[in-house]
Amino acid sequence: MKVLSVDSSAVCASAAITEEGKIIASFSVNSGLTHSRTLLPMIDSVLSIAGTDLNAIDYFACSIGPGSFTGLRIGIAEIQGLADGTGKKCIPISTLEGLAFNLKGNDCVACAVMDARCGQVYRAIFDIEGEKITRLKEDSALSIDELGKELHPFRKKVVFVGDGAELCHGKLGFELAPEILRFQNAGSVALAALNDFDEAKAVSPKDLQPVYLRLPQAERELRAKRVES
Repeated sequence: MKVLSVDSSAVCASAAITEEGKIIASFSVNSGLTHSRTLLPMIDSVLSIAGTDLNAIDYFACSIGPGSFTGLRIGIAEIQGLADGTGKKCIPISTLEGLAFNLKGNDCVACAVMDARCGQVYRAIFDIEGEKITRLKEDSALSIDELGKELHPFRKKVVFVGDGAELCHGKLGFELAPEILRFQNAGSVALAALNDFDEAKAVSPKDLQPVYLRLPQAERELRAKRVES
């Protein structure tokens, strides 16, 4: 099975091609350029490097959130277009689940965290035993203090991964994933998509939708003003 995957949920954007569970080509950019400028050229590059074309792709995988509202929309829209044009299905993957797969092969509790600002983080928790990854907590937005209360009962080594990892490590302790494994990665999105793969996980392009967990800040502020008035 050949999968083209992308992640555009944060500052760094990436694209990868995975075949039979092996990442055969990957490309990431952390230059500060908008994803609308970088994502399609990266997809073209991984296809070229892998010596394949879009018609050879079996599934398209994409991180669907949480993450940057604009970044997620760009990545999802581009994957929808590619999948629709080739008549293939999409595999939606939680950004936090993809992050946990960065630590595949370890023996730890992976706490995938992204900075949600306003004193909160997006988090999900996974148990990792070598190649086996089991979700322990669903994606949620909560305060760092609340996260600390969740993590302290674990007897196993806890490792923070994600763009909120350094923030949480500084306030709560626990272990910090190495920088090379810490951030969103399209290859890990594909590994998550292929984990215990079931055709039921795949959706039509039009059904590939973002999951934000929280309303955009502008909408939250508008609702707060309405309540005050």
